[in-house]
Amino acid sequence: MAPTPAAYDRTAIRAALAAATDDRIIYDLDGIERQYAALIGELPGVAVRFAMKACPVDEVLDHLAALGSGFDAASPQEIDQALRTGVSPDRIHYGNTIKSDRNIAQAYRLGVRDFATDSLEDVAAIAEHAPGARVFCRVATTGDGALWGLSRKFGCSPEDALRVLDAARAAGLTPSGLSVHVGSQQMTAEAWGAAVESLAAVLEALNWRGITLERINLGGGLPALGVLDRHGRPLDPPLDKMFAVIRDGMERLRTVNAAPLEFLMEPGRHLVADHGAIRAHVARLSSRRQLDGTREDWLYLSCGKFNGLYEMDELQYRLEFPTHPGGQFVNAVVAGPTCDSDDAYAPEDGLVRVPRAIASGEPVWIHSCGAYATAYTTRGFNGFEPLPYTCIGGTGGSDGGAA
Repeated sequence: MAPTPAAYDRTAIRAALAAATDDRIIYDLDGIERQYAALIGELPGVAVRFAMKACPVDEVLDHLAALGSGFDAASPQEIDQALRTGVSPDRIHYGNTIKSDRNIAQAYRLGVRDFATDSLEDVAAIAEHAPGARVFCRVATTGDGALWGLSRKFGCSPEDALRVLDAARAAGLTPSGLSVHVGSQQMTAEAWGAAVESLAAVLEALNWRGITLERINLGGGLPALGVLDRHGRPLDPPLDKMFAVIRDGMERLRTVNAAPLEFLMEPGRHLVADHGAIRAHVARLSSRRQLDGTREDWLYLSCGKFNGLYEMDELQYRLEFPTHPGGQFVNAVVAGPTCDSDDAYAPEDGLVRVPRAIASGEPVWIHSCGAYATAYTTRGFNGFEPLPYTCIGGTGGSDGGAA
């Protein structure tokens, strides 16, 4: 079953948006908790390792840790932040296959013993700087069906995975598991089916080599529900089917492996995207004639690609204009405030309906942008500062500084 309506309830976050008098990001901790519970309900027994890069906000991480989540960290800095939540190092893994000798040694000193890898060179470095550690090899996927495929920079072929885990065993490391990532904002259930078949083939080959694994990391990729495609259409991911395929895949892998398997997942945007929103304001609605003679309306917002909406290249966020629930609308290009032409939804990617009478300074609510809104923001490109944030729910809510 898909997440329940309660998991997607936006009542509290809308109230917080209405109460906000200045620009800020708002995170609904209770909404994130409901989403976490819905995920655990769909995949019982799966250990969650939240992908910190999706929302490195202390209050969000603290809340997830209290719910039982561990963390997928990609750097010693993220490991240190995860430890500050109070989780033990065995609930943190170093999930980045790209790490220097110094990074490995720092993580090892911090107590982390689980490392992702995908190359012989990285295995040799882990053996030297994190002796006796557990490694899980990331197997590449095509990334087909995802908005961000993640198919080239990370992961190795199934054939190379055998060599990598052979080398890990020979170097005194523990070949602990395999991992995959089917791409971020994955829109198909078939992606997990294909990943399972790839993992099953590797497990069978490892059995012949006398290497028995103890865990499978099914990675991230579970989608957000409330974003739109580049043409402004709802994405409508088939979550019911995704979860069914993942559950079936877990049973298949259990029958292949020579010993019991534990399963992990690294959700990021799936837990936080729909439970974060931005209160921005209008800089200007203007109309200009282009060189080809066509006239375009442009809505310039106080928030854009560099301070909260970095993913605007691949998706659109739902905009709400609370002071104009009705009236006449125009189709406009939406752009951020900076002097950078990339800071916009390009016209060919679809126009957004905007109230014709909207004026500078009026509020705009940007929904389902809780993932990567703080992580990707700049320190102040063109002088536009990162947005402050507010967390509601949880133990009473809190205000944070600039993201």
